[in-house]
Amino acid sequence: MKPFLSVVIPAYNEEYNLRTGVLDSVYDYLLEQKYSWEILFVDDGSTDGTVKIAEKFAKKHKGLIVFREPHRGKAGTVTAGILKAKGEIILFTDTDQATPIDQLEKILPKFNEGFDVVIGSRSGREGAPIIRKMMATGFSLLRMLILRLPFKDTQCGFKGFKNAAANNIFRKLQIFGEKSSTVGASVFAGFDLEVLYVARKLGYKIAEVPVDWHHKEGTKVNPIKDSIEGLKGLLMVRLNAIMGKYRV
Repeated sequence: MKPFLSVVIPAYNEEYNLRTGVLDSVYDYLLEQKYSWEILFVDDGSTDGTVKIAEKFAKKHKGLIVFREPHRGKAGTVTAGILKAKGEIILFTDTDQATPIDQLEKILPKFNEGFDVVIGSRSGREGAPIIRKMMATGFSLLRMLILRLPFKDTQCGFKGFKNAAANNIFRKLQIFGEKSSTVGASVFAGFDLEVLYVARKLGYKIAEVPVDWHHKEGTKVNPIKDSIEGLKGLLMVRLNAIMGKYRV
């Protein structure tokens, strides 16, 4: 029997966060819910103790499955997890739980209202450095101008999809899909942009809801590098659109 919810957690060298009990917090929350669920912990070729800790946890916690994937970056890892998920609703969430799993309570009702995709939106970005807030503002203007994406926050690592929509969207990614590859812990903004651009192109209804978010030390965001990569991702998606690669 297919679960109602699949939670996909991508991970690359997350030993520190795992030792703080993030898997316990996700698992304990889901245990309290009345619906069925599964957790897909998808490792992105970590070189630290991430897999060892996750697999030890999985042996004692039914419903959590660890998948070992070759290192290719967050985009390919999330996509691999999404395409393995069996739930009616699929959520991907960051390992550090900067947006806590209990924010699901704000996401799930939107699916009953007819939405196919529901994305978390970080209001205020509590605790984030000023430069990161400035990046977010500038990036918001650029994505509206270049891709016409009418969302306040496209980059929050807390996004939910109906299963059919997820499979359709992620299989149509041209740049940041399952075969994409990058080295290290970089998180490319272009991934979320392509996902949302394709979702709109396919005609899916997308809701944006405010969620709690707290800045976590040790974040993998690099302001200068990520700004450059974000702009490059924007332009790549736009170029693909002009070339007709996202035709329905």
